[in-house]
Amino acid sequence: IYFSGDKGKTWVEGKMPGPVIYGDPMLYFDMLGIGYYCHLGPFGNTGIYIAKSLDNGKTWSSSKKIYGNNGSVPFMDKEWLTSDRSETPFKNNLYISWTQFDKYGSSNPKDSSRILFSRSTDQGETFSAPIQISKFLGDAKDGDSTVEGAVPCVSPKGKVYIAWSGPQGIVFTKSTDGGQTFADEKPVVKQVGGWTYAIPGIYRCNGLPFTDCDISESDYRGTIYINYSDSTNGDHDIFIIKSNDEGETWSNPIRVNDDKIGNGKEQFMSHFCVDPVTGVINVLFYDRRNYDDNRTDVYIARSSDGGTTFKNTKISDSPFTPTPQIFFGDYIGISSYNNLVSALWMRLDETKLSVKNFTKQF
Repeated sequence: IYFSGDKGKTWVEGKMPGPVIYGDPMLYFDMLGIGYYCHLGPFGNTGIYIAKSLDNGKTWSSSKKIYGNNGSVPFMDKEWLTSDRSETPFKNNLYISWTQFDKYGSSNPKDSSRILFSRSTDQGETFSAPIQISKFLGDAKDGDSTVEGAVPCVSPKGKVYIAWSGPQGIVFTKSTDGGQTFADEKPVVKQVGGWTYAIPGIYRCNGLPFTDCDISESDYRGTIYINYSDSTNGDHDIFIIKSNDEGETWSNPIRVNDDKIGNGKEQFMSHFCVDPVTGVINVLFYDRRNYDDNRTDVYIARSSDGGTTFKNTKISDSPFTPTPQIFFGDYIGISSYNNLVSALWMRLDETKLSVKNFTKQF
């Protein structure tokens, strides 16, 4: 774990107390200031784990399994957690969603994938028995026809929104009763080329969706946004779609990166957030617009007009050239509060991996 008390100027390294983390780590702080660190358990003892911090992330509890089994069948993957920050009876609820494989990587048509969801009403001490919120199953191959990328968010009215990718493209569902029941999912955008795609020099790459809702007092309060990437224009670009009516209808895709359309330059593996104070959208992504080879920069794109336009800024100090022999990781991350933006990404110089941070008060 890395901790900074000076807005990212300096960092202190520590070690989580355990058990061993086997992937998909994600970090979240709720309105009460409690930190939650979620991750997967070992492949032979799969499950969803959570650790807590009560001192702003300096120290952490040991992780405990909130769902899973003593084996690798079924297999849990790609968990994501959020909390309810609304002034409703659901305030401070925790919501977590993930993918369950009958058997990970299986080509057997009898094996499927589905999206599960659980809630906590006691700050993560206990979680409800998971419910299946995906009506349409995916396959178990861990590819475009697998359902993946379920990321929950909550509206100012306490409604839970979740989107994910799969054989129908990107689909969306919502709950109006604090995550107890969900509507059937509906397709909202095709995601041309699927959510898993090849980028030269990268061991594996994805354009999985992330979903967030504007809970600020801005003009765009209540707007839902889904961020993803695909190959609509031939090369891969970063996109946002948005809904102003609680997910009933959606905009056409809005291209986030502002280089020339169809220029063959790759933008990939994005993450984004909507500032809960200002409503500004912040999108982080890898970008190769400046080179004719595999050299890679990192960009932030920001929108203060509800996603209508984006201003792109390169934040990496120098490019890096990755090699596919080294696993690059699956995610980068960005967070913002009152226009203090902090971004985190992986850098791979040939065989050397490093984690980079950019923090700025805009």
